[in-house]
Amino acid sequence: MKIDRLLGILTVLLQNDRITAPELAEKFEVNRRTIGRDIDALCQAGIPVVTHQGGGGGISIAEGFRLDKSVLTVDELSGIIAALKGLGSVSEQARIERTLDKLGANTDTVVSLREPVIIELASHYKEQLTEKIELIKRAVREQRLIEFDYYYHKGKTHRSIEPYFVIFQSTAWYVFGFCLERLDWRMFKLTRLWNLDLVGRDDPGAPRFTPRDIPPDKRNFSAAFPDNKKLIAVFDPSERYKLIETYGLNCYTETNEGLRLEIGFTNNGFLIGWLLSFGSKVKVLEPQDVADIIRKNAEEIIEKYKGT
Repeated sequence: MKIDRLLGILTVLLQNDRITAPELAEKFEVNRRTIGRDIDALCQAGIPVVTHQGGGGGISIAEGFRLDKSVLTVDELSGIIAALKGLGSVSEQARIERTLDKLGANTDTVVSLREPVIIELASHYKEQLTEKIELIKRAVREQRLIEFDYYYHKGKTHRSIEPYFVIFQSTAWYVFGFCLERLDWRMFKLTRLWNLDLVGRDDPGAPRFTPRDIPPDKRNFSAAFPDNKKLIAVFDPSERYKLIETYGLNCYTETNEGLRLEIGFTNNGFLIGWLLSFGSKVKVLEPQDVADIIRKNAEEIIEKYKGT
């Protein structure tokens, strides 16, 4: 499978409301089965491609996709190239071979596919991740329920969901679907999801689900990571490069006490782990509960090393 063809298919989909698999096969001089595999690869890269059955059916980009369907900028295409290159750690695709014209009649923008970018995802257990993605794809195609054990800050839970998308976001892979326990739409991180299987795998009468309409507010997958809490902390100037690395060049304010950082965050767990990596080079001012947890961690570390 060639990334130049994937980008070509994506560009065609963005410029057309709907197109059939035979039309794509003819345009890119491959068979329909290859087009099917290409569409699966685009979905793995986090691009919501939808297949419509029956008369007037075809392939389209899901409504609400963030890219403008008539214009692709160089930056947008470069971002898609990076996402597709990331599949190399999941599907072991071939190397990039040539460049792709935007295929638009009103532009002569060309993006080079030979850019020096390498992305390696899920290197610790890419085989298991591949298996998970493939099983979820099958469940989506066959409208089968999936079940799994899920590990999170409160422990372990068992969930059954109607799967709709595999999404790569915020440096991790997720499955998006309707949770039958919570009766609501949820995203589950694949690295925390184990013992994944189809509900009633060997039962011919196993339940199938009828696809639900996804509410517009749930289609904004970034909303699953709201920055609705605020951190205020002061860092030693020696840690400047770490702040720039994580939050950008102008993320802090220079003060007499140090580098003052004010950011929004989603959950305490990730933030506390990040703050602890700075050791004594940071002081949390707000929120107080985070400062208390940092202090308690420091006291427990001291106690653990007493007498050693």
